[in-house]
Amino acid sequence: MIPTLVWGTGNVGRLAIRAVAAHPALRLAGVLVHDPAKAGRDAGDLAGLGLHLGVPATTDIEAALSGERLAVVYAASGDLRPDEALADVLRALRAGAIVVTPSLYPLYDPPSAPPDLLHAVRQAAEEGGGALFVSGVDPGWANDVLPALISGLGTEIEAIRCQEIFDYASYDQPDSVRYLVGMGQPMDYEPPMLAATVPTMVWGGQVRLIARALGVELEAITEHVERRALESTVSTKQMGEFEAGTQGAIRFELRGVVEGGSRIVVEHVTRIHASCAPDWPQPPGGDGAHRVIVEGCPRIEVTVQAADEHGNHAAGGNATAVGRLVGAIDWLAAAPPGVYDALDVPMRPATGKLGRRLG
Repeated sequence: MIPTLVWGTGNVGRLAIRAVAAHPALRLAGVLVHDPAKAGRDAGDLAGLGLHLGVPATTDIEAALSGERLAVVYAASGDLRPDEALADVLRALRAGAIVVTPSLYPLYDPPSAPPDLLHAVRQAAEEGGGALFVSGVDPGWANDVLPALISGLGTEIEAIRCQEIFDYASYDQPDSVRYLVGMGQPMDYEPPMLAATVPTMVWGGQVRLIARALGVELEAITEHVERRALESTVSTKQMGEFEAGTQGAIRFELRGVVEGGSRIVVEHVTRIHASCAPDWPQPPGGDGAHRVIVEGCPRIEVTVQAADEHGNHAAGGNATAVGRLVGAIDWLAAAPPGVYDALDVPMRPATGKLGRRLG
């Protein structure tokens, strides 16, 4: 079994602990935390599993990376600390680790990453003998390998659209929802996530990767953003009240231009309440879904919904993204040192998982 360290215990890290503990080819070998108050707590407790996994958390990075060769699920955020996240990943690679992470946006599509960044991670992987795979938690598979696979069913293809449609009322990240995305803020507030060039910085790699998979040349990536205000005040169980007149929904698209038309589109439709922007795309039920639409002959539409045991679709979507990352570890362990992307790492059956339960 491959000893695996989970670095970070936020929304992604908690799910990663569960995924590693449940994977038949992996062994949870450690948990790294930043908060000293979490040090010494059992991984099962930190992940909210209600069971004891026998793995205490530590703040000692050097000790956690030393000893046996590890795989590392780097779950610490890279949103507001990209330089620190990169330094952490390079440190793990130099230590010989196999690293999977959603935190380095430019490496969703390594060929289009800044040359200095790509050189640094490749050099660290070669130096340590490790490997790196970066995929998103939006989730990445819905914006890269899934549309690429579905495109193979088409005869004539005019455009491919990837949609994430979510109600953020149940999303357990209040600061991100209110300030990074801007829900509940005045309409003249400028959410950092929607600032010009930021969507392309975060999701542009996925558009480029789809284009690469299809063998087409992108002429440009353009951004389109819409925002809607709440018509009435709404109250949410998870994050409290959002006042009428403040931002209640956003819709943005990254449009990959091929032969003069918007042919590859990554679209996010996000609400804080179902009543806001009801004319925008809706999930088929619940509070969220991911959808891929291939326009052409035939027209193909695939909608995927995932929910955790509590029916939370946001958590379920994150869990599938984590499952993709954690599920790549044993493949990466058999691969040469290097940097890999979603077209390299295959989607595989869940061998050995059927009927498997934690505890």
